[in-house]
Amino acid sequence: MSKTDFFNGHDYFIDEKVHFFKFANVYNIFNETGENIGAVKQTLSFGQKVLTLLIGKPALPFKLEIVNNDDELQATISRGWKFFMSKIVVSDPDGNELASIQQKFKLFKPTFRILDTSGQLIAEIKGDWKAWSFQIKDNNEAEIGTISKKWAGAMREIFTKADKYNVHIDPNYTQSKHKVAILSAAITIDMVLKNQK
Repeated sequence: MSKTDFFNGHDYFIDEKVHFFKFANVYNIFNETGENIGAVKQTLSFGQKVLTLLIGKPALPFKLEIVNNDDELQATISRGWKFFMSKIVVSDPDGNELASIQQKFKLFKPTFRILDTSGQLIAEIKGDWKAWSFQIKDNNEAEIGTISKKWAGAMREIFTKADKYNVHIDPNYTQSKHKVAILSAAITIDMVLKNQK
């Protein structure tokens, strides 16, 4: 599955893999028919694992990789050392910056603003972390997608636990370059939020 094919979908089901020693996060990605199409991976060096134990995740840099089911890189989300609100960057497989993410937090209602390389707003992800319900809106405030733990159809039987979630993008949304950045941010939202803890 190529990068183009991977981001052509409209429904992505995210399933966290649980590890006994949970230094690094791994999430499997499925399409609407239940086919495993890829994963989100976070790998840590030995030094980073030690620092995680000493100072915790919130201040540490992270790099999240979205790969297809052939383990080919599709996009990355990365952040440097966190001093106040550091920049989170979405990049293509060649390391070129596609967009950046600005975060705002108000109790359990985080907001993620996705900006292009010129600083213009592409989209905003906003919602209720506790209820795990988010809306994705474009720069005209039109809803173009959702992130939710509620879905119907075949996936209802496959995913029965509450720690799974669905990223849905409106099939009519045609901004393919922006879609990569929006989907990358949405697919990794749980991991990004957990790194704030």
